[in-house]
Amino acid sequence: MRSKVEILPSNLIFHELIGLEIKVINSTNPSLTGIRGRVINETKNMLVVENSQSRELKIPKADSEFLFRIPAELSEKGRRSDTFVKIQGNLLLSQPENRIKNIKKLRKWG
Repeated sequence: MRSKVEILPSNLIFHELIGLEIKVINSTNPSLTGIRGRVINETKNMLVVENSQSRELKIPKADSEFLFRIPAELSEKGRRSDTFVKIQGNLLLSQPENRIKNIKKLRKWG
């Protein structure tokens, strides 16, 4: 089912991240930098990413920087290509359900 609120670069941190493709572009743990795959789970402090070898990797949100791919069909109306958004993991530190609830506040005041 499609979300009523489109995923935009400006509101990505308030959306469900599971299912999005991701790349770790920077981390305090150099062995995590360069990891790419699809987000399959999320906790308050971690993203669980499945890589191309179907291996599940746990990546801490804190002190990591991510590049998310928003598929064209989930982004702004009329957009014909995917959008890539760079996000500091510290902005994602929250229980997913609480972070997602905040979009209602943003829409109310925005």
